[in-house]
Amino acid sequence: MDLEEHVMVLERMSQLILSAVPKAEYSSLFNDFVESEFFLIDGDSLLATCIREKSLKPGQELHFFYLVECYLMDLISKGGQFAIVFFKDAEYAYFNFPELLPLRTALILHLQHNTSIDVRTKFSGCLSQEWEIFLEDSYPYYLIVADEGLNHLQTYLFNFLITQSWAMKVNIVLSSGQTSDILRLYAYLMPSMYKNQIFFKENKKKIESAYKTLIKQLEECRISALESLFGNLKWKNMMEEACETISQLKQLWPEGSDIRRVLCVTSCSLSLRMYHHFLENRKKTTSIEKTNIQEGESTCLALQEMEDLCKLHCLSVVFLLHLPLSQRACTRFITSHWTKNIHTFLEMKKWCEYFILSNINICEFWNLNLIHLSDLSDELLLKNIAFYYENENVEGLHLNLGDVIMKDYEHLWNTVSKLVRKFAVGKPFPLRTTKLSFLEKNPSPIKDTAKENIPNLGFISMSCEVVDKFVGDLLTDLPFLKSDDPIVTSLVKQKEFDELVHWHSHRPLSDDYDRTKCQFNEKSRDPHYLRSVQKYHVFQRFYGKSLESVSPKVVVTQAVKPKDKFIAPKNKKAHETKAEIITRENKKRLFAKEEEKEEKKWSVLSFSIEEEMKENLNSGIKNLEEFLKSCKSNSVKFRAEMVALTACLKAWKEHCRGETTKDLNIAVQMMKRIHSLMEKYPELLQEADQQLIARCLKYLGFDELASSLYPTQVARDDMKKTDKYSIGIGPVRFQLQYMGHYLIRDERKDPDPRVQDFIPDTWQRELLDVVDNNESAVIVAPTSSGKTYASYYCMEKVLKESSEGVVVYVAPTKALVNQVAATVQNRFTKSLPNGEALCGVFTRDYRHDALNCQVLITVPACFEILLLAPHRQTWVKRIRYVIFDEVHCLGGEIGAEVWEHLLVMIRCPFLALSATISNPQHLTEWLQSVKHYWKQEDNTMGKNIAFKRDAGCCANSPKDYFRIKESYKVRLVLYGERYNDLEKHICSIKQNDISFDHFHPCAALTTDHIEKYGFPSDLTLSPREAIQLYDTMFQFWESWPRAQEFDPEKFIHFKNKIVIKKLDARKYEESLKAELTSWIKNGHAEEAKMVLRNLSPGSAFSSENMKRMFPLLVEKLRKMEKLPALFFLFNLRDVEQTAICVRSFLERKQRRQRPPKADKEAYDMINKLRKVRKSIEKQKTIDEKSQKNPRKMDQILIHEAEHNNLLKTLEKNLEIPQECTYANQKAIDTETLQMVFDRVKFTRKGAELRALARRGIGYHHSSLNFKEKQLVEILFRKGFIRVVTATGTLALGINMPCKSVVFAQNSIYLDALNYRQMSGRAGRRGQDLLGDVYFFDIPLPKIEKLIKSNVPELRGQFPLGITLVLRLMLLASKGDDPEDAKAKVLSVLKHSLLSFKKPRVMKMLKLYFLFSLQFLVKQGYLDQEGKPMGFAGLVSHLHYHEPSNLVFVSFLVKGLFHNLCQPTREGSKHFSQDVMEKLLLVLANLFGRRPLPAKFQETTVKFYQSKVFLDDLPKDFNDALCEYNMDVTKDFASFLLNVAKLADMEQEYQLPLSKINFTGKECEGSELVSHLMNCKEGRAAISPFVCLSGNSDGDLLLPNTPNHVILRTIGINHTQAPVLLSEILDDQGRRMPLNAYALDFYKHGSLTGLVQDNGYVLSIFTYLSPSNLSTSTFLCPCLHSCLSPSFSFISTSTSSPISVSTYTSISNG
Repeated sequence: MDLEEHVMVLERMSQLILSAVPKAEYSSLFNDFVESEFFLIDGDSLLATCIREKSLKPGQELHFFYLVECYLMDLISKGGQFAIVFFKDAEYAYFNFPELLPLRTALILHLQHNTSIDVRTKFSGCLSQEWEIFLEDSYPYYLIVADEGLNHLQTYLFNFLITQSWAMKVNIVLSSGQTSDILRLYAYLMPSMYKNQIFFKENKKKIESAYKTLIKQLEECRISALESLFGNLKWKNMMEEACETISQLKQLWPEGSDIRRVLCVTSCSLSLRMYHHFLENRKKTTSIEKTNIQEGESTCLALQEMEDLCKLHCLSVVFLLHLPLSQRACTRFITSHWTKNIHTFLEMKKWCEYFILSNINICEFWNLNLIHLSDLSDELLLKNIAFYYENENVEGLHLNLGDVIMKDYEHLWNTVSKLVRKFAVGKPFPLRTTKLSFLEKNPSPIKDTAKENIPNLGFISMSCEVVDKFVGDLLTDLPFLKSDDPIVTSLVKQKEFDELVHWHSHRPLSDDYDRTKCQFNEKSRDPHYLRSVQKYHVFQRFYGKSLESVSPKVVVTQAVKPKDKFIAPKNKKAHETKAEIITRENKKRLFAKEEEKEEKKWSVLSFSIEEEMKENLNSGIKNLEEFLKSCKSNSVKFRAEMVALTACLKAWKEHCRGETTKDLNIAVQMMKRIHSLMEKYPELLQEADQQLIARCLKYLGFDELASSLYPTQVARDDMKKTDKYSIGIGPVRFQLQYMGHYLIRDERKDPDPRVQDFIPDTWQRELLDVVDNNESAVIVAPTSSGKTYASYYCMEKVLKESSEGVVVYVAPTKALVNQVAATVQNRFTKSLPNGEALCGVFTRDYRHDALNCQVLITVPACFEILLLAPHRQTWVKRIRYVIFDEVHCLGGEIGAEVWEHLLVMIRCPFLALSATISNPQHLTEWLQSVKHYWKQEDNTMGKNIAFKRDAGCCANSPKDYFRIKESYKVRLVLYGERYNDLEKHICSIKQNDISFDHFHPCAALTTDHIEKYGFPSDLTLSPREAIQLYDTMFQFWESWPRAQEFDPEKFIHFKNKIVIKKLDARKYEESLKAELTSWIKNGHAEEAKMVLRNLSPGSAFSSENMKRMFPLLVEKLRKMEKLPALFFLFNLRDVEQTAICVRSFLERKQRRQRPPKADKEAYDMINKLRKVRKSIEKQKTIDEKSQKNPRKMDQILIHEAEHNNLLKTLEKNLEIPQECTYANQKAIDTETLQMVFDRVKFTRKGAELRALARRGIGYHHSSLNFKEKQLVEILFRKGFIRVVTATGTLALGINMPCKSVVFAQNSIYLDALNYRQMSGRAGRRGQDLLGDVYFFDIPLPKIEKLIKSNVPELRGQFPLGITLVLRLMLLASKGDDPEDAKAKVLSVLKHSLLSFKKPRVMKMLKLYFLFSLQFLVKQGYLDQEGKPMGFAGLVSHLHYHEPSNLVFVSFLVKGLFHNLCQPTREGSKHFSQDVMEKLLLVLANLFGRRPLPAKFQETTVKFYQSKVFLDDLPKDFNDALCEYNMDVTKDFASFLLNVAKLADMEQEYQLPLSKINFTGKECEGSELVSHLMNCKEGRAAISPFVCLSGNSDGDLLLPNTPNHVILRTIGINHTQAPVLLSEILDDQGRRMPLNAYALDFYKHGSLTGLVQDNGYVLSIFTYLSPSNLSTSTFLCPCLHSCLSPSFSFISTSTSSPISVSTYTSISNG
């Protein structure tokens, strides 16, 4: 390949990456838990990103290392598991930046020696074989890499790395544009697409050739760089020189030393020698080069001048050795640059440092302390010293160094002299022997940080009970402004906020609840409307019936029973009344009648079942088990089981006589019958029955068990030779290996009178006790374990108590809300007064009967609206119980803080349900602390109410407020056992077919993991997996001393047991796990490693296009009878396309099987039908006109018969063959199916879903209309649809159990939490005893991590925000019951999960609360008494969009919208198109902001419809925004000064990751130190490490100030400031443009344009269409609800007019 082709390859790679940038998904890298993901960081990208940080000044190494460690520590604290990779070839990119070479080397050494991070440096380059193998073995989910290097050559290297990673199916995360909060890190993720993989595969040779050419070019750069400085000394020579220098030093300092001293003396001596060599070379230059020499002579300095510079460097290193960071942080900052004539020496010195550090490994056996690799030099300190000596010292300022510093400096310089050897260097003193200025002259060489100090603004005093109670303990220590201070006197005096009417129109106020669309108008009496309501309720009940087969229960209000009635059981016989005796006798008679009926039923069925068992045992047994399920009589069941056992024995004997290989399925059926008879009906067994069972056991070869059951020897001819009937293995092994999922579960047999439908387990009874006692509980139990039953029991209890009490059920998703609502409507009916409803729903999209129902089903955000609404508090007091489903969402990415607010605001008992919480004890403790608070508040309020009642002033107090006695106890109920076993399988492609390998859960573990963490608590083995583990252990340690003890046949819990139970198997499993752990801990880790390795099925990851193979996977599962199945994917488009792909596969299959003439026959029949229909219609017309003729009547009948016959034949012709559909036609009747289909007749995806459903296929994701979702859910539960592709939304509580779950796509969202939620769907209780989980197209390392990772710990989010504080103050001042409202507000403020048991965090939150109050007072939303005023209602309504809501209202107040929106002519009510577009531009800059990666601006892609990059705000708006931001920033900086007092300064002087300490006693004996380190002011709120670069508190006022600038231990940063940046910059200082999607859509109205140009995935907008889409809705739903009708800014189309009167009222407001 020539150079031009190489350049073309590089350009094509760049374009490939650029084309992926706009489609990059900006998402959280750490979902709810990250242990399931292993990722890589490119070390050079990390270096390039941190070195360009704007707060970092060149040459400040310790600050640089602080930045690196802050970033890595942030990743680790969020649960990140990663390795850092430095490629050898990547070093070539720094030869043009010699100052970074030693920094890179020191970084690698520091991370290797001073941290526990996995640092990989062995790979030569990203195209090397060893790198490819590493990726295959570790399979990282993504690689963090920079999109742009320090120069174009490094950028090319990054491009090679990105392209190669994509080829290896590794996703790319850009290091630029990342943002972080307390729990998550957000970044641009560019997934590995199939086209990227193909690009690399097709161009592999060209790419490799271009890479080699680039590396060769970089090598040439190295040669030229060395040659210009070191002449004829090559790379190898310099390495040898460095080694020799280190060896000499080892002889001088045999006792060892510190890396800073070592590098200082070796680099100074080596660079002086090299400079001496450089000068000598110049003297020997030939006459040909004289011209060049003369040109460079002016820049060439004498050796003595360089000696002076080295002396200053040695002194600066001594300062590093003796000054603590607290003192160095006060250093003055010199702004002057080095003079150009010393640049050559400085470059040479950096090269020498690099060569020394590169050879530091030869000091292996020397006592070299490497702790301070992060602080090898400080160029800014060196400049400070140089400035003193060449300016202040020569002007007569003579300051002593101090004895300690002087002595250490002399020692270093004398060592340098000894190491130079070839020539003499000057003495240590004086430090300057030459007059050359090293620094350029500068009119203001010293940065004056005193001018940048932030004035402490002081606090505006407030008189408010909430403020006093929450932060009263801090107020005495804070500075307050006097009443005549200009800040106080200039406060905006607004009209007091009136919660009853709109602020501008004085119409009755509508809050968030009112503005939510009401699905049904409760007051309407229109017959057509009432019919539609009736239809809705009928369908809801039908939907509910599909969810569970429970008969509706009529609830009647009863008197509340005293508590002792629940506990004390009644003595049955002692005091029975006559009525009770009659009831008991009636029940007995009914039972006898039922038993007689079942006896008759069995006598009718028994013969046919027996005959069927003779012909086909499996089919007969299946029918028998169906009968047993419906039968309630134990005696009948017993007889049926005995018949089945006899049939099984006969079948086994016949089978063994004729077959050499035995079908153990018959033996399994026989043992199942024995299990059932022995465990369920032991009291009915007679001697003959026991004898039969003993014979069966004997035939199976279980002689010992047979003898133990029936000792008498059975002497019969057919028993003499039982060997040929024996199954050949022991009874225990047989039961574990072949009957594992049939093993009997330990279930209680005593019914609970509170539960009619089933017998609850012990833990479920505990839940019922919780509800009976009005207690609260946190319930953690596996999916499908039955924990939700307590919710319905709780609802029933409240419904029975009264018609006023309310139960609120909080679900995380709308889909789950709809499901629960349907279940409630199906379960309960109750006669209620007019206008009242049993069940209501409230979501952000719609509501019905929300405030007039007894059971409200809602989402967290909507429940929060009601709790915080001041005038909804009367309704809130009716709440008797709150049920939180999927409470682990408290740790989720979106809306987590809302869950937290709900849990602390409710004062009634609650149930918090989840399947996946790893720290439930901590959560329970926190909730118990909240309940203690409410106990105290209720006591106080109770006393106040009693006092007011006594005083006669409590006439209007809420009725029955304390009617029901509450308990303040919070119980923790844990249950860990799944009813069904789950077995995992890996799908792989072999010979173009799908194959399955069983994956043993222990294969996911390593010996290190077991030693460190033990076995994961939820890693359970099925019985056959336990046997497999034992066999493998036995195989790999032949002399295992306890092998016999763990032999299944001899294990203590199995000995002499005919029936092995599930609990026995679980004990065996736990014993094996404990034994394997003891191997690892007692010196047999190698054997354990071999066991775990042997259990693994090996890598099954395929490079095939797995999407193409997906239909084959579904087909294979059908053949294995593993349907119904859920297939989880994480991309909405893939979910739909995969389902359609399976349908296409079935259609092609049908076409192949269809007879050749079938289509022609169908066509002919259609034509005949048409003709016959015409004849019938024609005949009818004639008959109507003439008299009816009998002969003609016969003719019509003949035609109709022919028509029906043709129709049936046509239907048969077009009928889908059974093998070409996954639908189970028998599962649902035609009428019901049509009813379900009709509901989606007019929905967008309705036709497609119906077509898929007819093939037994469906898809389910969040963008579907709720009717479309219900179609899939109902038909799947009914068994009609048996294949559903879905996203993770289906895993959040949706009731869709199945036989198998398939993970068919890898994603960042497939984490430990989602894995457990999704896999929990496998195994339908009551239908499947075993659930199967399949991994398709998921790499083996990822599978292992998913299985062994823990579920997330719930950790608190930052709980406060400016708007939340405003909403709380609004509630406190305007609540219906002031005392209750204030108690709720204080509960939210005092009980954040983040501050639980953390007093320092609580103090910080109190200060942030004060900052929020000050901000709200200054902005005119609160007065000094804490009462809302002005636009407080509008700000709080837009609470989802902070800080955009605050900026929006500030624009409104300034009249900017009024100035903008001028009508087209006087008196007109229309705005021009230009005004509309400018208005949209403003709103798009405020709401729904989506920054694009800075790199995208370089794209050459042509945009067809959209502009893509959003323009800046108009000048007047931009000026107002800048003014707003500056005001907020000043206040926030002042707040930071106050909160800085809470910082843990001991930690602040440590590097965050390595914990290297830079504290110590300040150096007081040196006048020079005191002089240089005299800037003590203005360094209060920022990190001392950041101060080293000359930063001060004044930098907090700058826009885009990075978070790490602030003291890290105060737990707060700039993300908590309500600032809206007009320009968003990435880490490299590049501007990140905003996506103009909203404005573009307003202009062209094309969804295709958004996908094509703006880089949006179509599925995001699937629910939108241009005809019904308002641009305001597109910007943000909340804005739309606010702006219409009160703010009719935005029309639904570009041609619609908007109201001018709106703006008139706004400006007058």
